[in-house]
Amino acid sequence: MQTAISINNISKHYGEIQALKNIGFEVEEGEIFGLIGPDGAGKSSLFRILTTLILADEGEAEVAGLDVKKDYMTIRQRIGYMPGKFSLYQDLTVQENLNFFATIFKTSIQENYHLIKDIYVQLEPFKKRPAGKLSGGMKQKLALCCALIHKPEVLFLDEPTTGVDPVSRKEFWQMLKKLKQEGIAILVSTPYMDEAALCDRIALIQKGEILKIAPPENINQVYKGRLISVKSKKTYELIQALRALPQVASCYAFGEFLNATFKTDVQAIDPILNELKQKHFADLEWHQTQPGIENVFMQLLSQSQADDSSIKAQKR
Repeated sequence: MQTAISINNISKHYGEIQALKNIGFEVEEGEIFGLIGPDGAGKSSLFRILTTLILADEGEAEVAGLDVKKDYMTIRQRIGYMPGKFSLYQDLTVQENLNFFATIFKTSIQENYHLIKDIYVQLEPFKKRPAGKLSGGMKQKLALCCALIHKPEVLFLDEPTTGVDPVSRKEFWQMLKKLKQEGIAILVSTPYMDEAALCDRIALIQKGEILKIAPPENINQVYKGRLISVKSKKTYELIQALRALPQVASCYAFGEFLNATFKTDVQAIDPILNELKQKHFADLEWHQTQPGIENVFMQLLSQSQADDSSIKAQKR
């Protein structure tokens, strides 16, 4: 497999704000690589650098074997880019948008129809409708078709399913799996942790720094401690009680349960929780659970914040 994207120590500032800090990773041909993090984590800044829209302050990057600074014009012909905000011509119809982008890239819809066929058949009944009057899911499908019409070597998708209904999100990811079989490298960013599990590898990013890179099925191996899901009707009081225990490293709400990370052995957890149940929480229930991507993200984020605080304290 050849490397489709190579990033080495990329940094970017906006005034005093550091959006990216020494970012580095590679994406292979035919790989779906997910950049996972909340709004403001630096995902869009990295995408704009890789798609040659802005320059990095430091570091180097290559896309399809080409330097993003020196070969930006060639790169633009060989990539597909779908920004987070719908940016097609809203007054043009579905068909007119597709024809427009095909013409720009000196190709035709027919030439690469096999790439967009599964998506286009859903759009075809609306081909005479202005793009601005499509539903959110249909807009994303049209944007993906336009990004694929010239058969790019690398596809950049910046939060492509934000604001899209669950059914359309599922269909969208099914399309991406088919595209990787064509050898297209796909770099996709998302704030949704459930979508991370659909990638081949993921990078967890927060405040411009990469916290961890791994296949999603292996990401929980870095989790430290035992994760216990705990539930009571007195949620707030339970959070306070658990956080006060010296055996608990962290505790936060996760759906209807609280996720508490214990530093102690598994055998010692039941007696601790039984004591809480007898003294304060008669309806207390709990079970051990496997950490997911979001749990790992929260723990790595806490560690990163603790390290930052320690460094700042040392500088004083």
